Amino acid sequence: MATRKKVTVKTKAKARPAAKNILKKILNLKSTKPAADSNGLPKPSTKPWGQAGKALEGVKILDFTHVQSGPTCTQLLAYMGADCIKVERPGVGDITRGQLRDVKGADSLYFTMLNGNKRSITIDSKNPKGKEILNRLIKHCDVLVENFAPGALDRMGLTWEHIHKTNPRMIVASVKGFGPGPYEDCKVYENVAQCAGGAASTTGFREGPPLVTGAQIGDSGTGLHLAFGIVSALYQRIRTGRGQKVLCSMQDGVLNLARVKLRDQQRLAHGPLTEYSQHGEGVPFGKAVPRAGNDSGGGQPGWILKCKGWETDPDAYTYFITQAPVWGPICDLIGKPEWKTDAEYATPNARLPRLKHIFNTIEAWTMTKTKFEVMDICNQHDIPVGPILSMKEIAEERSLRDTGTVVEVDHPGRGKYLTVGNPVKMSDSITEVQRSPLLGEHTEEILTKVLGYSAKDYAEIKSSGAITPPEKPAKAEAA
Repeated sequence: MATRKKVTVKTKAKARPAAKNILKKILNLKSTKPAADSNGLPKPSTKPWGQAGKALEGVKILDFTHVQSGPTCTQLLAYMGADCIKVERPGVGDITRGQLRDVKGADSLYFTMLNGNKRSITIDSKNPKGKEILNRLIKHCDVLVENFAPGALDRMGLTWEHIHKTNPRMIVASVKGFGPGPYEDCKVYENVAQCAGGAASTTGFREGPPLVTGAQIGDSGTGLHLAFGIVSALYQRIRTGRGQKVLCSMQDGVLNLARVKLRDQQRLAHGPLTEYSQHGEGVPFGKAVPRAGNDSGGGQPGWILKCKGWETDPDAYTYFITQAPVWGPICDLIGKPEWKTDAEYATPNARLPRLKHIFNTIEAWTMTKTKFEVMDICNQHDIPVGPILSMKEIAEERSLRDTGTVVEVDHPGRGKYLTVGNPVKMSDSITEVQRSPLLGEHTEEILTKVLGYSAKDYAEIKSSGAITPPEKPAKAEAA
């Protein structure tokens, strides 16, 4: 039994304030009081689960983001209950409102699917009244989020020094393409980030060129990382009482998601990567981690195989993993029970040089079943497989609607549309997905009800041009 260490707390007049506070807390404790009540946290709510408010309720976000990486971050925070005030240029707004537009005159899906649960205010940051509004918003909010090009925020007069002086508790969170270094001033988009972060060089087939993935790991992936950083900074602020800068570069975000390939780069220095199919085929490795096609990357051989209907359906495929613990059931299902004891197939190491033949044999079986039949049959034996689901199938999947992963939203300009709900499910913070705001929809509401401007003040601001688009010059009359 371990002996307890004696804790000594200084009680002299010169004792540190922290020690005095510890002693004070110890002396104030009552033996009948539950330990859970002595940690400084509120008593557990007696309200029913899901009705005690959302996780980030009370947090106020000043959203200077546009396109995808930043809006992904702020929408996640808004899903969690934060009041997200999106600042847009009068008459223009987020550029994605008009990009890839599929309904004439309405906000595009690009915009609506990344800006739900937010309020929109239009402000001309160059207008003196506009600058005044921004400063009042900085004083009001907890977090400023931006994904402008490097230096853009400074050129608006919103330097870190100005923001921190105006509101020492403000957290300034930024998405940038690259972190500090030789490329920090470079402009970066999704596919550029995938290439610079190491994902593209390790994606695709060995004989082909590098490929980018359809998953937006550069933009949306970085937005997710930044949201984590913001919540961490908010938690730290409880202790320090001050804000801080939070930076997430797209290169860093992609690399974090591709970290297993950095793992393999280091392993490569000590010998071939035996779980890669090229090792079993006798193809030597180079100096860098190669593209590995559909290899699983997790130490268990896997491949995408054709299923029934593949001739006409481009998504009639399944991912099949030959996990060692279920090798016996795999052999029985595909009609090769003798492989369970055959020395050339019975062990993982013996199977490595024969993986191509093994997957061809398994594919002969999967081609007799639909991808869903393969999943149903294999799951009965704990064999890991996954159907290749098309976006059409995902959009129509009932279970995803039931869990709020795919949500149908009604929009006044475009009607009903589908969006992705909160990917994080919490039992006591229920997400209510709301439509994206119209351009400047909440300008008057934010100015009067949030910032406290009077009706007279609002009228003056409106007439000043600080929140309205500049008037177009009148067309000259024909002679």
